[in-house]
Amino acid sequence: MSLTNPYGDFEITEPQALRALAHPVRLAILDRLQRHGPATATGLSAHVGATPSVVSWHLRHLATFGLVVDAEGTTSKRERWWRAAARGFRFTLPDDAEGQAAGRQLRAEMFARAAETPQQWLLHDEPRLDPLWRGLAGVADTSFVATAEETRRLEAAIEELIAPYVRRKDDDTAPADARVVRMLRYLLPGSDDDPATS
Repeated sequence: MSLTNPYGDFEITEPQALRALAHPVRLAILDRLQRHGPATATGLSAHVGATPSVVSWHLRHLATFGLVVDAEGTTSKRERWWRAAARGFRFTLPDDAEGQAAGRQLRAEMFARAAETPQQWLLHDEPRLDPLWRGLAGVADTSFVATAEETRRLEAAIEELIAPYVRRKDDDTAPADARVVRMLRYLLPGSDDDPATS
């Protein structure tokens, strides 16, 4: 596992690991552990839509690739507690055909999962926000023209800018009035025959 990225994310490089994670229950398990901390299979069950025995199987599968590990000091003979190995994960599409297919499969699951997030926020979170926080929420759909290298630099600059806020969750330096803010970000390059770039 490499933690050289600014967020301390787990970097996935093996096609087998990409395929393992490209499953809705496994993605839900990992997301829950990353956002809410250690849990047992029974504790996760209600949040991921699977029975405790199925969740336990998926946890062991995720552990095979190092994405989840035993939560130190919490596992007993009766209960096994798990935690995410890192606060997030990232991957790039490998060069080979197997890796490309596995990466596309994982992207498809992630896009499907992320598509529900704004609607759930509108239904459950937005009505409970005070006017200040409600006013800060927003949606943007911006297209720009850039080279591949410029796009890489832009993504790196965005990550460097928000990395200190991402890491606050672990180092307890957040001000008293801070709260978790979720940013969904897509980079979706157009194809060569996109009329916007011709």
